[in-house]
Amino acid sequence: MKKLRTDLAALSFFVFGLVGSHMAHAQSKRGVTPEDYFSFKFISDPHISPDGKAVVYVLTIVNQKKNHRESSIWLVPIDSSLTPRRLSAEGFNSNSPRWSPDGKTLAVISTRSTESSATDPPKPQIYLLPMAVGGEAMPLTKLKNGVQSYQWSPEGSRIVLVSSSGPVDNVAPANRNSDVRHYSHIDYKFNDTGWFDDKRRHLWVVNVPAGDAKQITDGQDWNDTDPQWSPDGSRIAFVSDRTGKAFDDSRNTDVWVIPATGGALTKISDHPFEDESPRWSPDGKQVLFTGQTERHQFRKLYLADSAGGSASHLVVNDLDLIPDELRWSSPGFALFSSGIKGETHIFRADLSAHSFAAVTSGPRGIHAFDMNESSGEIVYLANDFEHLDDLYAANLDGSSEHQLTRLNAELWSQLELQPVERLPYKSSDGWAIEGFFVKPFGWQPGKKYPMILVIHGGPEGMFGVDWYHEFQVYAAKGYAVFFCNPRGSTGYGEKFERGEINNWGGMDYQDILSGVDAALKRYPWVDQNNLGVTGGSYGGYMTNWIVSHTNRFKAAVTLRSISNFISDDGTRDGPYGHEDYFRSIIFDDFDQYWDASPLKYAHSVHTPTLILHSDNDYRVPLEQGEQWFRALQHYGVPSEMVIFPRENHNLTRTGEPQHLVESLKWQLYWFERYLNGDAAAKPPDAP
Repeated sequence: MKKLRTDLAALSFFVFGLVGSHMAHAQSKRGVTPEDYFSFKFISDPHISPDGKAVVYVLTIVNQKKNHRESSIWLVPIDSSLTPRRLSAEGFNSNSPRWSPDGKTLAVISTRSTESSATDPPKPQIYLLPMAVGGEAMPLTKLKNGVQSYQWSPEGSRIVLVSSSGPVDNVAPANRNSDVRHYSHIDYKFNDTGWFDDKRRHLWVVNVPAGDAKQITDGQDWNDTDPQWSPDGSRIAFVSDRTGKAFDDSRNTDVWVIPATGGALTKISDHPFEDESPRWSPDGKQVLFTGQTERHQFRKLYLADSAGGSASHLVVNDLDLIPDELRWSSPGFALFSSGIKGETHIFRADLSAHSFAAVTSGPRGIHAFDMNESSGEIVYLANDFEHLDDLYAANLDGSSEHQLTRLNAELWSQLELQPVERLPYKSSDGWAIEGFFVKPFGWQPGKKYPMILVIHGGPEGMFGVDWYHEFQVYAAKGYAVFFCNPRGSTGYGEKFERGEINNWGGMDYQDILSGVDAALKRYPWVDQNNLGVTGGSYGGYMTNWIVSHTNRFKAAVTLRSISNFISDDGTRDGPYGHEDYFRSIIFDDFDQYWDASPLKYAHSVHTPTLILHSDNDYRVPLEQGEQWFRALQHYGVPSEMVIFPRENHNLTRTGEPQHLVESLKWQLYWFERYLNGDAAAKPPDAP
């Protein structure tokens, strides 16, 4: 009996020791902060070596002191036998690594200072890195306007690339007689690139290693993109809209084929809308591409004779997904990625059976894949709600998966990341909607917590299994988070996505509020009288719409948001406007556009609102935020506006790191002030 008591005491000590150790470990972890962004490591663009033994990828880190991002090229054995090692030189940004066909050389795009940099800022050029002997990368190209994308020829003696050229290249700045911008087409600016000049993207072929380059396409009325070598290296397929209306409202890109030395073009696609992503069959006789036979339609997979002269034909039936990252696999098969029901996966299409099936599975987001048919391997990036992207390898059928990188493992070990729960529900008219829910950090039963509703952009976006820094930051500050995919979102079929047409502020609004109701019912500890709402782009529009149609929310933060469709339609980038979402173009139906504009209902707003906008946003111009701010001020709504200099529509994705982090801090300030009722909360710019 004495021994039994002794053993029980020892067991009790062991168990409670483990519990205590676990509790101490949990308590030592902390919630996610906006500043954690400065520590994140981002991986992209993986490519397998021709022998299937190694993978190169791009690693991007944030230099907080210099307020910029730094990208470098790394290599890791596909069997994980060695730790990853850096290939590119320090002090330069390097991207787009591509193996030569024999695996002896790695090409990269890098922007480096040259002797002419004092008068002409350095442009991204192709550099060649010898893999067998190592050493410094040597420049291959010296194109005036740099290199945007490229591909090795099958034999490895040439590279086809995309670069810009135009009449302005032939006139020295000192000899130009005007600095005005002169346009004759409706497409004259773009969010990421700003105001257009007369340069157009065209194809060049460069000899390796000599570096002499020959331009093989030209023209001022179109751009040429996505060049792809034929298997024998004699021809190049590419994408271009040569209707003469490429900078108006054509949307009629086609797949073309040109001899690698230049010459006559052959159009092999035959649809009146967007034909893109040409991929050669292994024998070079056919080209697989994505195409649209109707406007607004999901892209389908088509095959065409590479010599032209015959109609293309549909090769996969009932494809109610949007194919991306198209790759030709073994003869008769193709791979592509697509979002599906809140996840992103790789799919394999059987072109002869006209069917497709998933290669990867599980609650995660998989993308940026590369494959090596001869070694039977595939690599891809994968993330989930609690992890940024890492690199994985598997067999072509998805089996024998293993992880190659753990880039942020040290940081994850310090953080208490909040899991995300799926919350499917029915909208007010019975449509099935998928929602997601995050509990606040340190949640305790019996306590009430505020909740923030987050709305995605698009509207053809999709909240799904992915890393969301801002959601973890909200949760760490004690907020529950709810987000969902209302009709108009991708990943749930064409009918669901098109449910947004002629219906902005209609059933999408009902879908979202039905989700809020579902969250309150599932989680009764959420304080229904303490709700916040936020979103960017379309999510900003819907934030504005919500607070102008209900007073359920105590605080709102609207980012890069539409307030007035009429002025936005006339000032945004691109030639399209919003007619895809309405029954007619704006000039034929002002009433419909005004009826869908939150500005019309600004007199009904009572929710304190913070407006975040960027001064170089050409997608949703700054005037949209200004109009909303003026209206709210006029009607006495507590409101503030913050304008981020030098930023565009992508502030919260690719903005200057300090601005990206500060944007999150502004959101926290507003919710602290109006959800938590802290009148003493200080804005991020307070001294």
